[in-house]
Amino acid sequence: MRKLLPVVLLGLVIFFAWKYFENKSIERDRLEESTDLIQKQIRNVGKLVVTEGNFAQVFSYNDSKKFYLDVFSARKKALIIVNADVTVAYDLSKLKTRVNPETKTVTITYIPEEEISINPNIQYYDVTQDYLNQFEAKDYNKIQERIKKSLMGKIENSSLKSNAKNRLISELQKIYILTNSMGWTLEYEGNQIESSDALESIKL
Repeated sequence: MRKLLPVVLLGLVIFFAWKYFENKSIERDRLEESTDLIQKQIRNVGKLVVTEGNFAQVFSYNDSKKFYLDVFSARKKALIIVNADVTVAYDLSKLKTRVNPETKTVTITYIPEEEISINPNIQYYDVTQDYLNQFEAKDYNKIQERIKKSLMGKIENSSLKSNAKNRLISELQKIYILTNSMGWTLEYEGNQIESSDALESIKL
């Protein structure tokens, strides 16, 4: 009986060692599966978030040149109507993340800035110009710069950028929901994201 005891103990040690390494292997496989799933889902989030708007504005352009000791003048003027389609977008294919399987942490390392695109439809009305002061390419360039500057001011004062940010946050929330449901942690700029609402406080 005493001879059998070491054999039984050895068998138990081998059995528990086998179970231990089997469980470790299963845990490692699950961790790799979770890591692959998270990375795949983050790539799926990488799409363009776009907010669109339309602006209309009327401009007047006047220019006058003096000749012969300011005795004569030559004028040109135009009434300009602008209808512009504007988009504010985040290209989330440029979103950068770092996945750490050991700590089960997903870190957002880079969020792309918004991309503002302005496509104006410019129409000229009531165009008048004197022979000595006619419209040139530099005049149209000056008008376009003025229009662009004015539209950028309107965009800043509109809800377009805030709407685009809200859509961005909703996409980032998908990453949080995924990581949280799998027991992982989401971080950004050294701060742990502890709730879906916490993403709204991100400064972009």
